[in-house]
Amino acid sequence: MVRTLPIASSSSSPLIVSTHNRTCLLPQYSSLKFSSSCTNNNSTSYAYNPSRRLALFQLGTAIPQSQLFGGKASKLLRAEANVIEANTSGNMAPTSTAITEQSVLEWVKNDKRRMLHVVYRVGDLEKTIKFYIECLGMKLLRKRDIPEERYTNAFLGYGPEDSHFVVELTYNYGVDKYDIGNGFGHFGIAVEDVAKTVDLVKAKGGKVTREPGPVKGGNTVIAFIEDPDGYMFELLERGPTPEPLCQLMLRVGDLDRAINFYKKAFGMELLLKRDNPEYKYTIAMMGYGPEDKNAVLELTYNYGVSEYDKGNGYAQIAIGTDDVYKTAEAIRLCGGKITLEPGPLPGINTKVTACLDPDGWKSVFVDNIDFLKELE
Repeated sequence: MVRTLPIASSSSSPLIVSTHNRTCLLPQYSSLKFSSSCTNNNSTSYAYNPSRRLALFQLGTAIPQSQLFGGKASKLLRAEANVIEANTSGNMAPTSTAITEQSVLEWVKNDKRRMLHVVYRVGDLEKTIKFYIECLGMKLLRKRDIPEERYTNAFLGYGPEDSHFVVELTYNYGVDKYDIGNGFGHFGIAVEDVAKTVDLVKAKGGKVTREPGPVKGGNTVIAFIEDPDGYMFELLERGPTPEPLCQLMLRVGDLDRAINFYKKAFGMELLLKRDNPEYKYTIAMMGYGPEDKNAVLELTYNYGVSEYDKGNGYAQIAIGTDDVYKTAEAIRLCGGKITLEPGPLPGINTKVTACLDPDGWKSVFVDNIDFLKELE
C-alpha cells in the first residue's frame, strides 16, 4: 500500500517502488517521474472499488522531503516539540525536552495501532496465489494489473483488510526471482491440524522442510514449508483463531535494543521472551495484543550474529496509527530513522510516514482514517 525500497544497485539497473497497494519497476534513479494516471483492474473476493488515483513517488531517494510536502511536516514537528526557548540574556536553553518526550511516548501507548499488511515480492504471482489459496486456505481479497507501470499486485488473507493482517504480493514484469537473504525468517500460520495441512502441501507439490512434530522444548505441534518463491511458513497447530496469519519473524543483531525500540517507538507489548542456550538463540514476541488473537512480530537473536543480509524480496510491514506526525516524533526520540517525513502522499490525502528500526527493517505507518477511506 506504500512504496517499498528500491532493489537496484546501480544506475543502469531497474528500480522497484511500491505505492499504495502497488509496486512499480522504474528504469533508473535518474528517470524517476511522478504520475497520477494509473488505472485499476480488480479481481476480488471482497467488494473493492478504488475511488482515487495514486501518485508515484519513491521512499528514501535523494529528493528533499520539503519538496514533496512543502516543509509542512517538519514545521509541524518543530512547533509541536517546542523544547527550547530564548532566555532573558538571549542564550538558547532546553526547557521541556523531558516533558515533551514523555508526553509523546505516553501518546504512543494509547494510539490505536494494528499491523495492517506485510509487503514482499514474488516471481510468479498466479502460482503463488494458487498455492496460498489451495494449501494455506487464504482468500484473494484484491488484485490489479497496471501494465503501463509494469507490475501486478495482490492482497490475500483470511478476512477483510479493515480487520485482518494480510499479505501484499508484488510481481514486477520480467522479474522472476528475488534474493530473500538471511535476515527474514518466516511467516506463521495457525492451523487446526498441522499434519493434514502438510499432506495437502505435499499433494500440491509444495516443499516441506520440517515434518510435523512438537517444537523443541515444548508441546506445540509445528511444521515448516516453503512457498513457490522460497519464503518460509511455520504451521502452528492451534484452535480456531480470528487471526490465522499470526506471525512475522525477523532476525535482529541486538535483541534488547530491538525490544526497547518496538516497545517505545511502536507501542508494542513484549508478549514473550525465551532463551534457548542449547541452540544458541533467543526470541521475543512483540505485538498489540495476545498471540492467539493478533498478528505478532517475532524477533530472533542468534548468539554472536549482529548483522544480516536482507536481500531484495521482503519489503516492509504497514501499521495503522491515529497520527503519523506524532508517530514520526516518537520514532526519532527512540533512535529510529525516518525515511519519509510524515504527511499526505502526493496526489491523494493518505497520510503516511516511513522509518527504519535500529537493524534497518522498514515499516510504514498509515493514518487509520485515511486507510479506511482507501478501502472504500
